[in-house]
Amino acid sequence: MSETVIGVIGGSGLYEIEGLTDVEEVSVDTPFGEPSDKYITGSLEGKKLVFLPRHGRGHRLTPSEINYRANIYGMKKLGVEYLISVSAVGSMREDIEPGHMVIVDQFFDQTKGRKSSFFGEGIVGHVEFAEPVCGSLGGILYESAKEAGATVHKGGTYICIEGPQFSTRAESNIYRKWGVDVIGMTNVPESKLAREAEICYSTIALSTDYDCWHDAHENVTVDMILDTISKNVSTARAIIKDAVPKIGGERSCKCSGAMQFAVVTDPKLIPAKTKENMEVLIGKYNK
Repeated sequence: MSETVIGVIGGSGLYEIEGLTDVEEVSVDTPFGEPSDKYITGSLEGKKLVFLPRHGRGHRLTPSEINYRANIYGMKKLGVEYLISVSAVGSMREDIEPGHMVIVDQFFDQTKGRKSSFFGEGIVGHVEFAEPVCGSLGGILYESAKEAGATVHKGGTYICIEGPQFSTRAESNIYRKWGVDVIGMTNVPESKLAREAEICYSTIALSTDYDCWHDAHENVTVDMILDTISKNVSTARAIIKDAVPKIGGERSCKCSGAMQFAVVTDPKLIPAKTKENMEVLIGKYNK
């Protein structure tokens, strides 16, 4: 059985996990451009971990500037099969209080113009995405969050907006009427690309505020978000540390074979360069 490789994408503080050994930085070239930063690799509980600061170290990239394709392609190239996304979100529900965590299981895409697929440039494919989160990985993270002492909610819809501005009050109230549970700016197209890369994907959503819909609370500010995140980073690290030993083994979820029947283009018509670029993603189906 091959070594289990687990990816974590989020803030740079996440890789300061007690017990993480053999830590090193790795640069990865991709046909889709540069990832957000160098990848940090290490070992924990006998598993290889690969970390990437989503916005770059020092938080240099806006949500719209992140090269999601390069980030996910790099994870795939490094052998990642499971990807844990740690993300700050606003709460759209009274009972999801700031400081709570949500293991979301659905996404609603309100972004504009982001490159959300590896397909194109002479190759067309369609990947099933009805259940965008790996149920197996999400279940492990939920149990690990409880073990870590977090107040955690199982399931929920994450609406992803373009940003970098926060919502208007009108937008926030409309999103609540749509029935979403949390709001963020980064998990789409990240989750879509992870599915195309056949990587199991799940999110630990850290509730930092009530967006701007709640009359009894202040409107969301950067200071508010950073303060809540700083209090929750240690909990997120504890969740990851507890989850890692439970992740691995033969994958039986749909994520692992998502690309098997995705390509609809006649193989003879796919440009050589495009075929080369897609080798890491679908090469095993072209043998």
